[in-house]
Amino acid sequence: MELTMRTATPAERLYTSGQSTQIAGQTGCIGHLRADMGADGKGFFTTWQDHRQNLGTEEFHAEFESVLNALVGDEQYGGFLKSRDAMRDFCQERPESGFNEGFAFGFRADTAQYSYLIRLNPYKGEENLFIYCYRRDWLDGHMKHAEKGIRFITPGYKEKFRIEDGDSVRVRRFDGRVFDRVCRYIDDYHVEIGSELYHICQFAELMERNGNTVIPLRSSLPLVCYGKVPEKRAIVMFERGFDSYRSASYVTKGRTSQKLVDELNSEMGVTKAQAMAMQGGATMGWDTPAADPKNYDEQGQPIKPKHRDRGDAR
Repeated sequence: MELTMRTATPAERLYTSGQSTQIAGQTGCIGHLRADMGADGKGFFTTWQDHRQNLGTEEFHAEFESVLNALVGDEQYGGFLKSRDAMRDFCQERPESGFNEGFAFGFRADTAQYSYLIRLNPYKGEENLFIYCYRRDWLDGHMKHAEKGIRFITPGYKEKFRIEDGDSVRVRRFDGRVFDRVCRYIDDYHVEIGSELYHICQFAELMERNGNTVIPLRSSLPLVCYGKVPEKRAIVMFERGFDSYRSASYVTKGRTSQKLVDELNSEMGVTKAQAMAMQGGATMGWDTPAADPKNYDEQGQPIKPKHRDRGDAR
């Protein structure tokens, strides 16, 4: 058995937890194992749950047993299943694998036929390990299609905006109530919004009929950032998903206000492209291209769309 292991990408982390029946079927999710290390951190108490029994062949279970043995005893793969302390050390040495505010750590292990998406929670009192097992070709195929993102359209099929798989939308009801829902890609015409499955046109018609509006809450944007707007002399703060901004009192101390804005955002890890997209969302609408950081360069300048030469037209 040849086994490779690496840190899971942000997209792959979506598959380190339970999936809907629809997604589990499309990705070939065979089942998952969960385990905890016990009170002393040295045990290994497991339970297994089937998702697709027809895919759980003897060949798969034999390989999965070999994978577990490798993760326990083979230093090549970290040996992180030896104990909770070993798991904690393994995660701390790989901070780039952390997500959910550092509460979980994600990894992917592959063999020729299967993929194992691993979530580690190296804390006492928690279930420390989850391994979701997939047919590798099915998983990779689904994820490749999901890279196109989830479309939100008008009832007339005009695209309003597009979000990445796993991002959220905010629905503003006609009565003023607001709720946020995580969205998952099913195919080019179907989406899971919260726990409900919709055709994208069906959802558009439902929102229009009920007088609701929908905006994206892109994970590529920070929750908050600082900025400048022409109508305000003071520095302001933008919040993702909100159509206004509030003043932020800071003393420039010889710096220009824009320089201070850049410094404050840099301290929070906010890029210039993200800051401009936040300003675009708050002032021009979160469902506009101005609110997407991919439409700005590293200096926060809008990227001009490329036009083909007339001689290249087909």
